[in-house]
Amino acid sequence: MKIFLPLILLLNYVVLAQEAPAETKYTANNKGKFTLNWGWNRESYTDSDINFRGNDYDFTLYNVSASDRPKGIHIDYINPSRVTIPEVNYKIGYFITHKYQVSIGLDHMKYVMNQNQTVEMSGYINTPGYETGGSVNQPKTLTSDFLMFEHTDGLNYINTELTRFDDVSKWIGSDIDKFQLNVLAGAGIGVLYPRTNTTLMNNQRYDEFHLAGYGASIKAGLNITFLKYFFIQSELKGGYINMPDIRTTMNSSDRASQSFYFLQRNILIGGIFRI
Repeated sequence: MKIFLPLILLLNYVVLAQEAPAETKYTANNKGKFTLNWGWNRESYTDSDINFRGNDYDFTLYNVSASDRPKGIHIDYINPSRVTIPEVNYKIGYFITHKYQVSIGLDHMKYVMNQNQTVEMSGYINTPGYETGGSVNQPKTLTSDFLMFEHTDGLNYINTELTRFDDVSKWIGSDIDKFQLNVLAGAGIGVLYPRTNTTLMNNQRYDEFHLAGYGASIKAGLNITFLKYFFIQSELKGGYINMPDIRTTMNSSDRASQSFYFLQRNILIGGIFRI
């Protein structure tokens, strides 16, 4: 009996060791993890009809074109005191399952009406110096003395998203704790809180934050996670923006409205961690 007891204990240890689960890699399960990211964007916008209305005018400009306003290579992209000046994105996310993440973030875009373009205009203006003499439907050149119109600090899309991540690292035979490749797709909704920079006819320039409307978006992209806790992410994001209540002057009765589609190209950097 004394001889067999050590053999039985040894056999039991071997069996338990074989049944013990292998060590789980940190990146094998995302559920319960948080992500923080920050990055940069560029935008394209469709033409839009913009309606301006006030006490002595109500007119619409048709098919107005606009562009974004990047800063190029500049220290402001990494200067914490000036990070709201370039076109940037911020986001915090939480994985509710291994593959699905909910997030809330700010897409700080910039929208600049192209100056000196000629568009069609309908409506009336009775403002002294700009009178149209009644209802009009004619071409109008958007000179700076008539209108400057920008959402440059900025076209702020505050949105919440649901995003699915799929790990395709096995296709390239990667150790996922060192290098992980994910494809992602998601959708979001949110509100527009722009700081609209407007000079309209003979009014003082106006540049204040105002809750102006809502938006919806979809996106797709690639996520590269490396060394467990860090990632680089690229996104192609498109959406619809509707702003029926844009402030344009110091007079609260002066408003504008517009809607358009946008296409956003994003490069993001961030971290993923579990508390």
